[in-house]
Parts: sequence; structure tokens; C-alpha cells
Amino acid sequence: MTKQTRSQEKGKVTEQPKSNKEQKASRRAERKRQKKENKKYVRRIVPVWLKVLLVLVLSLFALAIGLIIGFTFIGDGGEPLDILKMETWKHIYDLVWGE
Repeated sequence: MTKQTRSQEKGKVTEQPKSNKEQKASRRAERKRQKKENKKYVRRIVPVWLKVLLVLVLSLFALAIGLIIGFTFIGDGGEPLDILKMETWKHIYDLVWGE
């Protein structure tokens, strides 16, 4: 990648020194090539789709626990698992929308 010129008197090929920008670009390209060659494949212990599923399941679990605590201790009191029944949600819907 060096510039080459012919000296007019001898007809030989001589190399001219690279400019500073060319040297930096050459070093940068070399480092990039070496990184690509040395890059190893990393196998994930837990796949991404499993992490997403785990977050969703844990979020639903936290929501259920929050509903149970809120309904039992902050709200009416009653049975903790009543909040998970459909009749309770129908009653809440009727209270909110006023049917």
C-alpha cells in the first residue's frame, strides 16, 4: 500500500514514505482485521428469548402478588385469593363503569 515511483535516471522502483493519515488508516484497518480474526463466538448460557419469557412471567407474578396485597390489606380485607376470581373483577368493572 505504499506509493511507488520510478526514478527517472535509474529506472528503479522506490518507495515513498506514507503520509500520517495513510499510516493511521492502515493501522486502523489492520486492527479491525485482527479483531475480526480473533473474535470468538460466545455461547450464551441463557438465550435471549428465555430471558424475555422469564421477565414476562416474573412481571405477571409480581402483578398478582401486588393485587393480592392491595386487595387484602389496603382494600376491603377478605380472602387474599378472591382478587383472582372473575366475579371480583366483574364487580370492580360494575363499580367503575356504573352499570
